[in-house]
Amino acid sequence: MPPLHVAGMGNLLKVLTREIENYPHFFLDFENAQPTDGEREIWNQVNAVLQDSESILTELQAYKGAGQEIRDAIQNPSDGQLQDRAWSSVCPLVGRLKRFYEFSIRLEKALQSLLESLTYPPYTPTQHLEREQALAKQFAEILHFTLRFDELKMKNPAIQNDFSYYRRTISRNRINNMHLDAENEVNNEMANRMSLFYAEATPMLKTLSDATTKFVSENKTLPIENTTDCLSTMASVCKVMLETPEYKSRFTNDETLLFCMRVMVGVIILYDHVHPVGAFAKTSKIDMKGCIKVLKEQPPNNVEGLLNALRYTTRHLNDESASKQIRTMLQVQ
Repeated sequence: MPPLHVAGMGNLLKVLTREIENYPHFFLDFENAQPTDGEREIWNQVNAVLQDSESILTELQAYKGAGQEIRDAIQNPSDGQLQDRAWSSVCPLVGRLKRFYEFSIRLEKALQSLLESLTYPPYTPTQHLEREQALAKQFAEILHFTLRFDELKMKNPAIQNDFSYYRRTISRNRINNMHLDAENEVNNEMANRMSLFYAEATPMLKTLSDATTKFVSENKTLPIENTTDCLSTMASVCKVMLETPEYKSRFTNDETLLFCMRVMVGVIILYDHVHPVGAFAKTSKIDMKGCIKVLKEQPPNNVEGLLNALRYTTRHLNDESASKQIRTMLQVQ
């Protein structure tokens, strides 16, 4: 995976000293962090997953769908040739959707390994993030991938249309004996799981939110704060990077800015899913007003999808305990 050019992470945390646990000399070097011997085993496992993330995004970006072939087949139900053509167009696409879905399962395991490494005693989450910079960087890369994947998926209605057609065709057995290899590739049980995955507006974020929630519920001896503090600390780091001109001026391109914004939004969403009262309550350790303000100061074409992710994929925004001011900032009634 190409290194992320996040300049200025290096000396970041003079600024955060007061904000985080009064812990001095702490920064996240997203740009140059290299795994230490203690991190290497987990880093290698996660890296094997992350190496495939760019090709997944490239395939998703190039996904055109079989809309025309499906319409022709539906409008001419007795024309066998058009049925065949639609089916043979849809099958390879469903194979691709299966690959994306299987990647989400690998990503979920990678995230859980990272959470374990970044939250377990004897260190505090802040100490973990300071000591295990390379793992923190991988955590950020997973979130960055996830928000990019979901942004692309949301803009592509063909995905659900293709998959619905595939399932309808299989269930009616209209295919009789033609190309049954596709059915073998995506059997009924797999099709049901994929269907639930693609029915989500943001399927990868849902996967990660569920994985984080599961991590907390399965590790009963681990205080929940270990996980939520890790997430809120990362949100603070990203916010400070985005709102501090001296750091922002070192970003070499817009992609770096977007990286920071996506990571910030990603950790806020995970925090909101795991924390009992969520990210929007007055007691939240995340400065949500500051985070939303800094998002709204960025170019609008980069931000709308991220604000929508906060509006629609968080759990606690509509709770009584959520700050009315924050809901107004997000224009949530």
